[in-house]
Amino acid sequence: MGLFDLSGKTAVVTGAGRGLGEAIGLGLAQAGADIALVTNRTPADKAAEAIRALGRKAITIQVDVADRSKLPGIVERTVDELGRIDILVNNAGIIRRTPAADHSYADWQDVLDVNLNSVFALCQLAGNRMIEQGSGKIINIASMLSFQGGINVPGYTSSKHAVAGLTKALASEWAAKGLQVNAIAPGYMSTDNTEALREDPVRSAQILGRIPAGRWGTSEDLIGPAVFLASAASDYMNGHILAVDGGWLVR
Repeated sequence: MGLFDLSGKTAVVTGAGRGLGEAIGLGLAQAGADIALVTNRTPADKAAEAIRALGRKAITIQVDVADRSKLPGIVERTVDELGRIDILVNNAGIIRRTPAADHSYADWQDVLDVNLNSVFALCQLAGNRMIEQGSGKIINIASMLSFQGGINVPGYTSSKHAVAGLTKALASEWAAKGLQVNAIAPGYMSTDNTEALREDPVRSAQILGRIPAGRWGTSEDLIGPAVFLASAASDYMNGHILAVDGGWLVR
């Protein structure tokens, strides 16, 4: 199973203090990678300890990815302390739930700054390093709302459609340079972002009724797909949006 071996690789994972990002960081470490865990408010110390217990290196970087001026430091510190950057997982994201007619510009801008602008900036910063070394894997976290409209989340939906488009645009330019840029579109996952939906009995029942697998997804459900897209097993995948959704899109 050497195709999935990440030994000697270094990954940057944003939004790594909890939920999907924490699970992805640990999963990449289990496959052999050293990890830079990027987090804003939630400390990633627990995740870093778990990674070090596997015999891998881990550093934590506390940065608000909405602050464009701080993003070069993520790549620089990763290279300085871990030696290189082979994998970038753009997982950090926020959501603001308000009807479109009442959606404030401040909420709109906050969501786009985290969900889209930081993704492009980090792809560019890490991508330039990867182009120099002739290889690299970028995994952006898209959404079911990269395909659909959603309800009361116009900023989030717009940002996730854009992440899918950006993934394809970068793959189109960078595939010939040895990089693979793909995205994972999680289905309805049991995370903080979906807490309001899960606590709404009507909406929760509607969602579960459409998922053929009959359950909400978990953070651990993304580990296998993330390792696949970070490894040599996906070397001929470029610009793909991989739905991990329990069958949501087929029903």
